[in-house]
Amino acid sequence: MSTENKKAELTIYGMPWWLFAGAVGIILTAAYTNSLGGDMLSIFAVGFAFAAILNEIGERLPIWNEWIGGGLLMVFLGASLLNQFGIIPERHAAGITGFITGSPDFLTFFIVMLVTGSILALEKEVLIKSFAGYLPTITGAFLLGSTLAIGGGLLFGVSPSEVIVWYALPILGGGTGAGVVPMSQMYEQITGEPAGSFFSFTFIIITIANVMCIVIAALIHRLGQAFPYLTGDRKTLLRKMPESVASKEPKAAAKYTIEDLGAALFIGLACFAMGRFFSRAILPSIAGSPIHHLAYMVLFIVILAATGIVPPNIVAAAKRLSTFFTNVLSILIMMGMGIGFDIMELAEVFTLAGMVITTLCVLGALLGAASIGYLMGFYPIDAGITAGLCMANRGGNGDIATLGASDRMELMAYAQLSTRLGGALVLMVAGFAFSVLL
Repeated sequence: MSTENKKAELTIYGMPWWLFAGAVGIILTAAYTNSLGGDMLSIFAVGFAFAAILNEIGERLPIWNEWIGGGLLMVFLGASLLNQFGIIPERHAAGITGFITGSPDFLTFFIVMLVTGSILALEKEVLIKSFAGYLPTITGAFLLGSTLAIGGGLLFGVSPSEVIVWYALPILGGGTGAGVVPMSQMYEQITGEPAGSFFSFTFIIITIANVMCIVIAALIHRLGQAFPYLTGDRKTLLRKMPESVASKEPKAAAKYTIEDLGAALFIGLACFAMGRFFSRAILPSIAGSPIHHLAYMVLFIVILAATGIVPPNIVAAAKRLSTFFTNVLSILIMMGMGIGFDIMELAEVFTLAGMVITTLCVLGALLGAASIGYLMGFYPIDAGITAGLCMANRGGNGDIATLGASDRMELMAYAQLSTRLGGALVLMVAGFAFSVLL
């Protein structure tokens, strides 16, 4: 075959189409004949086979690939539908979602690697300026999101107190485990009503908000492509780099070895362990609100990056490691989350009032973060996605889906601050609001 023909040959997931088809055919044949089990290799094989097909469809489908969300969103929604109709063998569906979000928790490993590389690669001046302006940006998302939600409630005769308790606080509270679950416990303690009655309604509400965040993220990514001045390089939020940074060679450009990759992995794991140590033993809560271990982990990595004690070769290796996770493993993560997402639940609360209030809350979070973020020196689209949409989605899973749909996985550190630190702040507000409003 000539060089020209080789270049023109269709490739799927980095390989010739015929090699891809053969690999997928072998895996699916083994899966449907019960030749594969529940071990990690079987989970990876089946997960990648389905995810790669869905990703390719999403990347090539007209309109969808440009405006709706591309391959990663197709993997997420497609996996949910395939699971609903029983196309994915049940044992493998359970194995994939259990491995990603269950007790092995590969999702957290994925997040740790992304956050480690993305923060360590930031220059000190960029790091300080970015994180100094981030808390006001999160606050802007919460305030405008709550305000617009209350306005939507007034249109349908829903009182502001009901909107705050049943919509705004759950949507903006950091997801399920760190948000709705502890809020349900607060609700039961204050009202005497079962926590399940609060959880069952608000869980569906935040599920709808999560889907909205993903779709809106994909749409405003397209807006950023049309108007580049509204967004940056999708790696940092700052509109204007300090001159001292602009003249430097990026830390991630240093040379690294295989041993450096191991060192970067080890540093990420050590920061994760430090986060767990602080969240369990040292300072598990502030003002009665629990602090998530990933929030602590982000802060510790920020300290490492700001002090500059990590050698440049290991920083470059950490960045390379996070890029590998983003480019190669994202589709497997989206596959596991999609299987665990029951798309049919959305029909249960499709009332006009609920949809309007939820939509306005999500849009308010986006616009509040974008506007305050702009005043803080951030690109409005990137601030709106990370501090707004990632505060209004369904926690860690939602962060990955939202950033994946907007092609901004390298902003994971900011998304985690919105979800973890922002969620903790909202829980503090919820403790006071429930006591007053219920």
